[in-house]
Amino acid sequence: MAKNILLSPILKWVGGKRQLLNDILPLIQSKGTYIEPFLGGGAVLFAHQPKKAIVNDYNSELMNVYKVVKNNPEQLIKSLQVHYVNNSEEYFYEIRELDRTEKYKLMSMIEKASRIIYLNKTCYNGLYRVNSSGYFNSPYGRYKNPNIVNIPVIRAMSKYFNDNEITLLQGDYKEALKKARRGSFVYLDPPYMPISSSANFTGYTENGFGYKQQQELKKECDKLREKGIKFAQSNSDCTEIRELYKEYTIKTVQAKRAINSNSAKRGDVNEVLIYA
Repeated sequence: MAKNILLSPILKWVGGKRQLLNDILPLIQSKGTYIEPFLGGGAVLFAHQPKKAIVNDYNSELMNVYKVVKNNPEQLIKSLQVHYVNNSEEYFYEIRELDRTEKYKLMSMIEKASRIIYLNKTCYNGLYRVNSSGYFNSPYGRYKNPNIVNIPVIRAMSKYFNDNEITLLQGDYKEALKKARRGSFVYLDPPYMPISSSANFTGYTENGFGYKQQQELKKECDKLREKGIKFAQSNSDCTEIRELYKEYTIKTVQAKRAINSNSAKRGDVNEVLIYA
């Protein structure tokens, strides 16, 4: 069955994999269940388009977006159209502040999903970032015509989720990995190992993902290999990661990283693909 070319990420996410698809997709050999425990923007999922998949992310706001796209696409579109009509710097900060108020608890799943998409499309550099309290804190981006209501992509994604066996989970990546069976393929895109102290960006969630967590992830990869389950992992090209995975195949790939608050730090960076 032909792939739907409209199916693509609805959110711009830190460390998105769109430009590395030519390196990642050939590694996905299995016709069994595709498992992605750190889904993020979902570039690999939406390019690969498996018929059976288990996808997960720790970020509850993000997974709520996918659940709403699946179950309530037309209501989501209507809600985004309200944001589109009202978009301004003042309105942006009004919407951004909602998660700090009691009103936020009363918002529907659709309103919360619509809020995150709106903020993502209009905030500076498309950078989803939360502070230590878990509140969205990226500033307004001042774009001339942001694509707030991407109707074709919302409908294509909803159709894909509903026409196939796609399980949407939210929580610890290890729980998603427990569902892997021989014949599955696992793609891991964890928060990267920081390559400098200033690069220790933990904006995916308010919980950090440091070297200890990288070591735990390595043990999970070892378990997959012991079970005969194929996997691939993306990570930063640094000594710690190369040492951790020295008995695996490590391929260096180049990515352009445009999402950095410091424009001088944007550009080509080496990353690694680890697989067995």
